[in-house]
Amino acid sequence: MTQFYVGSEIGQLRRVLLHRPRRALTHLTPSNCHDLLFDDVLSIKEAEKEHDAFANILREQGVDVLLLTELLSETLDNKEAKNWLLNTQISSFRLGETLANEVKSYLKTLPNIALAKILTGGFSFSEMPGHTSLLQFLKKKTDFIIDPLPNHLFTRDTSCWIYGGVSINPMAKAARQRETNHLRAIYRWHPLFANQDFITYFGAKDQNYDASTIEGGDVLVIGKGAVLVGVSERTTPQGVEYLAKNLFLHHQAKQVIVLDLAKARSCMHLDTVMTHIKEDTFTVYPEVIPNNMACWCLTPKDANKGDIKITEKKSYIQTLEKVLHLDSLKLITTGGDTFEAQREQWNDANNVLTIRPGVIISYKHNTYTNEKYDKAGITVLEIQGTELGRGRGGARCMSCPIERDAI
Repeated sequence: MTQFYVGSEIGQLRRVLLHRPRRALTHLTPSNCHDLLFDDVLSIKEAEKEHDAFANILREQGVDVLLLTELLSETLDNKEAKNWLLNTQISSFRLGETLANEVKSYLKTLPNIALAKILTGGFSFSEMPGHTSLLQFLKKKTDFIIDPLPNHLFTRDTSCWIYGGVSINPMAKAARQRETNHLRAIYRWHPLFANQDFITYFGAKDQNYDASTIEGGDVLVIGKGAVLVGVSERTTPQGVEYLAKNLFLHHQAKQVIVLDLAKARSCMHLDTVMTHIKEDTFTVYPEVIPNNMACWCLTPKDANKGDIKITEKKSYIQTLEKVLHLDSLKLITTGGDTFEAQREQWNDANNVLTIRPGVIISYKHNTYTNEKYDKAGITVLEIQGTELGRGRGGARCMSCPIERDAI
């Protein structure tokens, strides 16, 4: 039986989920990129090269790399999974009953790998044979029947593994909400996950979670039974409380530490301004995470009921030192002067992926911050990110650890 367990942010990384972009990026244009949460269009070939290099570095470091499109294609081998996904992803209320039924019937004729690429990469009216519904006559050929999901690139957000379970996250933005159903299907029906012994804390059901949203970029499994979470542009207090309740009910965490972040795209998730890179070391962007920042500690009041006790702490640094049993916490701040640090934070200098304690993957263009890592004794494995970084995400954003050692 496979062991799915993520015990920390920095223990040896053993298995990870990535998504190699292509079809969705071909549908990304200057007219739609902002609606799809990208700041610009990407060079597809260069983005693929950069992503392949990222995956290869992980493999060279002994990490088992799973690819989302392949997992989704294999999940679609299961008839129940295919019917469920098509019914949830193609709504009669969105397309009208006639067109929705015809689209589902047509897509069922395709090979599963082609269907997986359409579900993640989009499907336009020009690709659908025949015109039998009013909607088809009134839409442009370039309009989408199924919208592309370019943000699937950032597998960290849609689901996150925390100790012995997973949160299948209700996403904040409409452009990403369909991603969650793909992970629901994979974790339920794919042979690697089906009938395995893991907990689902949040988001198992296809339902409206209203204001309770949470994304994996805001969740840091810092070890010692603790989870550090950012309340951000994408993660709400309601979502954090729901997750904490279920962590406590299943006795998977002793406390959840909460930081209140600015609600801005420049720091859309906690991991864009803070990550854990060594037992006693974090990288931080001090303009958003100042040394005097307070935090809130959520602990179980009655774990059997999921009741939560909330305590405000004056210092997040002292709180982390106590939780991690450290004499002092080391902080590596974003490199360069004020202007250089602001640019490098925007370009994901703090959004690094730790392979094992003191070994990280970082974008090569963040020269000032990478130099500070190096001087602090951190080994930096550099990757090109000129194109991938346009989506506002670095190595941590682009990876969903499924197996990682504790500390």
